[in-house]
Amino acid sequence: MKWNRFLLLVGMLVLSIILSGCLYPEDRMTQNQVPYLDQLESVQSSVNQYREASGGLLPIKERDMETPIYQKYPIDFNKLSPRYIQDPPGTAYESGGVYLYVLVDVENDPKVKLIDLRMAEEIRNINMRIDLYKRSNNGYPPVKEVINNQAFKIDWDKLGFESEPFIQSPISGKNLPIILNKSGEAQIDYSIDLYELLQKHEHQYSSDDDIRDIIVEHSVFVPAFSLPYTLDENNEPVIKNIE
Repeated sequence: MKWNRFLLLVGMLVLSIILSGCLYPEDRMTQNQVPYLDQLESVQSSVNQYREASGGLLPIKERDMETPIYQKYPIDFNKLSPRYIQDPPGTAYESGGVYLYVLVDVENDPKVKLIDLRMAEEIRNINMRIDLYKRSNNGYPPVKEVINNQAFKIDWDKLGFESEPFIQSPISGKNLPIILNKSGEAQIDYSIDLYELLQKHEHQYSSDDDIRDIIVEHSVFVPAFSLPYTLDENNEPVIKNIE
């Protein structure tokens, strides 16, 4: 239920982007879809100033404790504007952009990152189909194959898809598969992105670590709507099998 509330909020945010987009000329809309580094740096600076002035508090919106970690700390621009930043950046959904600005590592070193709300909308739409399927099938999700006790491949035929849909990664631009978690909710499979980053960058991850942090470290995006990943015996990314 809490997950559904988050997805409902995402749907409302995307709708607001679409409606506000009608008010912008085409060149402005294009600008709103590019995550300029100077905009992230500006927001980071305003967050740092707010944190210092407030004695360590962060300008974030309240979220349920069970909200997935990378979606848990969205920035509240109402707390930053106009004292610390004049307006939200053009890429933020508050300004008609397609990104949700969030914080990671809030306990130690809060860093500003992004969630692409177009991905969120695709996940929301697929979850709506899954929910309809479960209602007609005694609550059973459309499972095609078991990956482990945390993840399952989706039977897309049962959901009425002629071919398997994918989500374009904002990190690599490649098509990422969609899988189910044990609650029957759609998740994005980041194995492709994780593999490439592990090959490209030195790391000290072990088989017990959640390796998704390598995305956070080397990208402006967070791996939203994902399960924890770790390394297998070949040091390749696999979904963590939590007993």
